[in-house]
Amino acid sequence: MILNFNKDKVRMISRLLKPLVLASSLILALSTNNAFAVSVGDKAPDFNLPRLDSAGMINLKQYRGKLVYVDFWASWCSPCRKSLPALNAIRQEFRKKGFEVIAINLDEERDDAMKFLKEFPVTYPTAHDVSGNVPEAYGLVGMPTAYLIDKKGTVQWVHVGFKKSDIEPLKQKINTLLNQQ
Repeated sequence: MILNFNKDKVRMISRLLKPLVLASSLILALSTNNAFAVSVGDKAPDFNLPRLDSAGMINLKQYRGKLVYVDFWASWCSPCRKSLPALNAIRQEFRKKGFEVIAINLDEERDDAMKFLKEFPVTYPTAHDVSGNVPEAYGLVGMPTAYLIDKKGTVQWVHVGFKKSDIEPLKQKINTLLNQQ
């Protein structure tokens, strides 16, 4: 069978295929790891952010020597309603062994974050980043996203989202890393 295409037919097919090719490329890009995202084995980007409670600054380097779980969250994030209280309990369980949680709030309005924390209080340090520089440095792709960083500042685990079934694997990973170090 011989196909006979004239220039008009080729242009029409090209116009029809172009959106499909662009959509396919976008889906492929979103389903693969972000080339700029911080991943396991990378050095965690340092940050120096104001505390949400206005009681000074939080700098990741000040926690060197501890296993640190850096958790990005926002008041509009539904899974954060589960993750913040769960992380508070995990911190209490492992704190004396050298584990710390640092939460980084990404709300534009500080009051939104404070209102959320009244409903879901935590005892761990919470920073506020309205500039978006820190999530950009980490290559954040979803909320919540967390990075488990070892005593030397190397990312050992990256987790996007949160559900109740994530608690036990996280506790096992924390326990393993605390026992290794």
